[in-house]
Amino acid sequence: MLRKVLVANRGEIAVRVLRACRELGVRSVAVFSDADRDAMHVRLAGEAVRLGPAPSGESYLRQDKVLEAAQRTGAEAVHPGYGFLSENAGFARACAKAGVTFIGPSPEAMEQLGDKVRARQLAIREGVPVAAGSEGAVKDSAEAARVAERIGFPVMLKAAGGGGGMGLRVARTAQELPRLFEDARAQAEQAFGNGAMFVEKFLERPRHIEVQVLGDAKGHLIHLGERECSIQRRHQKLLEEAPSAGLDAKQREMVGALAVKLAQVGKYSNAGTMEFLLQDGKFHFNEMNTRLQVEHPVTEMVTGVDLVQWQLRIASGEELTLRQEQVHWNGHAIEVRINAEDPLHDFRPSPGPVRRWVPPSGPGVRVDSALAEGWTVPSHYDSLVAKVIAWGPTRREAAQRLHGALGEMRLSGFPTNAALHRLLLQDAHFLEGDLSTRFLDEHNVMERFAQQAQQERAQAEERAAALAAALALAPQGGIGTLHERHTRPPRREE
Repeated sequence: MLRKVLVANRGEIAVRVLRACRELGVRSVAVFSDADRDAMHVRLAGEAVRLGPAPSGESYLRQDKVLEAAQRTGAEAVHPGYGFLSENAGFARACAKAGVTFIGPSPEAMEQLGDKVRARQLAIREGVPVAAGSEGAVKDSAEAARVAERIGFPVMLKAAGGGGGMGLRVARTAQELPRLFEDARAQAEQAFGNGAMFVEKFLERPRHIEVQVLGDAKGHLIHLGERECSIQRRHQKLLEEAPSAGLDAKQREMVGALAVKLAQVGKYSNAGTMEFLLQDGKFHFNEMNTRLQVEHPVTEMVTGVDLVQWQLRIASGEELTLRQEQVHWNGHAIEVRINAEDPLHDFRPSPGPVRRWVPPSGPGVRVDSALAEGWTVPSHYDSLVAKVIAWGPTRREAAQRLHGALGEMRLSGFPTNAALHRLLLQDAHFLEGDLSTRFLDEHNVMERFAQQAQQERAQAEERAAALAAALALAPQGGIGTLHERHTRPPRREE
């Protein structure tokens, strides 16, 4: 087992990895920017190393600083979490050159499966179904337009190295395609340093299904079932669950086998996720995330498998002792992402001070966060501040438990999307499992949420007005004094 691990990330995922290290008896090192000096992950780690200022949140991307911190503290390995350096093959190679273990796949597997164009080409060669489109990257918008004319509009313009909804555009007409192509390419170039683009038929109403895979360095690979992540806004996930309510046993077995097949051909090791789109009963390979996923807790809760501990064990050279036939799924788990953002204003990021934080608890409830009262959520990073997960014997019970947990949660100081999640969890279409990536639009969720917020504001104003009127009518000395006059026992005369 590794003796010391540096966690090259921040927020709730850094806290998650640090706790896994502690449970395995592995010493830990945190790194932090000036914006995160008082953050939870800094407090939990055995050691902490400052990376430098964060005028634009770039400190965690400094490969040289991260490796210098690892060598200075004697850390044998680096866990990249997700985001930042987690899917950077160059960083994985730099770790190897520095004699530090990268907790993740090999650089070669990352390049083969993490690049959307190369992964798509591999899927086509191996007979894994993909949506119609270009086999590889297109050189310019003119070639993209020719592919679009061949497969028919609408089409998805996708960046080879994209992620998190960046480098994606939907073109519905030939007239708008050139502009959208250049927009997506410029965004991808700026965000990922890779402006390569390809074209795919846009599926109007798919379900987003992903499969968790886990493998060791000796080629032993298994899957731990699927997650459904169909409820999204701007191609970014809001709510995730395991298993999917839209798959039958045959489909579940099929997509699991497809995921393992691709991972084996790509010689993948450690934890990763194969993403598929399901429409009209047909699966289409979408991409692979060559890292741990934000939504990994729902898989852990239905399988009982600790993915982060297995990441550490596999990176230590241990063989994956878990066999496919030993993986069992129990009940249902749903996760919601709590973001510091304002859903009423187009999900605008709204960081601020944590004035109050009371996480929910109770049977089957899990909270992954890095929140603490008095801490200020920085503006430099992603808006995710917590994840609330609930398990139940059935999907409806899990949804009800999660709805109750969010009602119990207290988080103030900035707007969040918690109330939106409570609306979603009681939506009739959601409870019936009628999901697609267009769920918010199809069911007018945001309009209904805005109406609900307006009604709640009106009710709050009415209550405030009633209280003010009561105070104005109270005798001098206030309501408390009046109450005492009526309830105080009479004085005994001596």
